[in-house]
Amino acid sequence: MRLLAEDKKIALRCDTSERVYIEGSRARLKQVVVNLVDNAIKYTPEGGEVHVAVSEGDGKAILEVSDSGVGIPAESLPQIFERFYRSDKARTRKLGGTGLGLSIVRSICKAHGGDVTAESTDGNGSRFRVELPLSDGTSV
Repeated sequence: MRLLAEDKKIALRCDTSERVYIEGSRARLKQVVVNLVDNAIKYTPEGGEVHVAVSEGDGKAILEVSDSGVGIPAESLPQIFERFYRSDKARTRKLGGTGLGLSIVRSICKAHGGDVTAESTDGNGSRFRVELPLSDGTSV
């Protein structure tokens, strides 16, 4: 993902210093990360920043992806995880996409006993937070 960020002159910062263990499908969980980071890069203008952080809290593994991008209008936030939903302003056809990515992210999170939420201010970026049940790390 770093190459995509570099192409747009976007700073991609990662804070993954803490080891956090979860159980699940490596391929599906990778799809969650790739989709969220790709969206953050796609909707952040040149010179912006994307931050990825992994931590642990309240018995859950937490992945946060935040950006300094275009943001999502408040009226669109309740629908962004619905299949085929595209916010007119932030999700233009020019940038591509089908409106399925965030729906798939939510489905994968739910299938792993977790969830994903979003916070955003139109014009001031977005923050997506994935919470999944922790594993003790012994079955890795």
